[in-house]
Amino acid sequence: MAGTDHSVAPIARGPSIVLVEPQLGENIGMVARAMANFGLADLRLVNPRDGWPSDKARAAASRADHVIDAVRLFDTVEAAVADLTYVLATTARPRDSFKPVRGPDEAGQELRSRVEAGQAGGILFGRERFGLSNEEVGLADEIVTFPVDPAFASLNIAQAVLLMSYEWMKSGRGENSRPRFVAPEVAPASKDDLHRLFHHLEDTLDEVGYFYPPEKREVMVANLRTMLTKAGFAEPEVRTLRGVLKSIDRALGEHRS
Repeated sequence: MAGTDHSVAPIARGPSIVLVEPQLGENIGMVARAMANFGLADLRLVNPRDGWPSDKARAAASRADHVIDAVRLFDTVEAAVADLTYVLATTARPRDSFKPVRGPDEAGQELRSRVEAGQAGGILFGRERFGLSNEEVGLADEIVTFPVDPAFASLNIAQAVLLMSYEWMKSGRGENSRPRFVAPEVAPASKDDLHRLFHHLEDTLDEVGYFYPPEKREVMVANLRTMLTKAGFAEPEVRTLRGVLKSIDRALGEHRS
């Protein structure tokens, strides 16, 4: 049974996400939100336990309404993947099959290459409690599994969809896979600025008697300079530290007077 067609927000074509017998509307909503984060819109549900539509799913989707509105329902996994040509099945445990097994990054790249070649791709996600059956995995072309701790391998369905959606987007962005924003670039401190900081700090520490016993002063100074050099200070940071030392110097002067 296919759902009613709805208009969706313009989104780049990508793999279909197929949830097999999802139990909670909240989980479906979080899946929709994860998909929208990474540009996916085709969500297919196979026999959702609590029926459809779901107010809980819409609420949990956090304004990913275009995904929720376009959901399609199916009676069987076979029907849900009938129009696809390449299907991945997600699983956390080994299977008695000889299907190729990929990690999420490799699977995302393979999906990207096939979709860009005109194929229709999809990813199967199993039930919250016990995942996909062997028969359902058998309907897929390949298996994708996540490099999680074997002692706690189970992922929430929304987490699993988020990981694969991220890998899908990352696989096609190249240079654009960098973060949406970065820290502003600042000029590194010159060696002259750094040396002035060294001398200022050492003079202040001399004033408060830090270098004790005196015969260890040379080693202690070398250790301080090593730490400060490794920090890779920017010029504004050196200015700030010099300002801190000047405040300490003033306080020491006032204390002596």
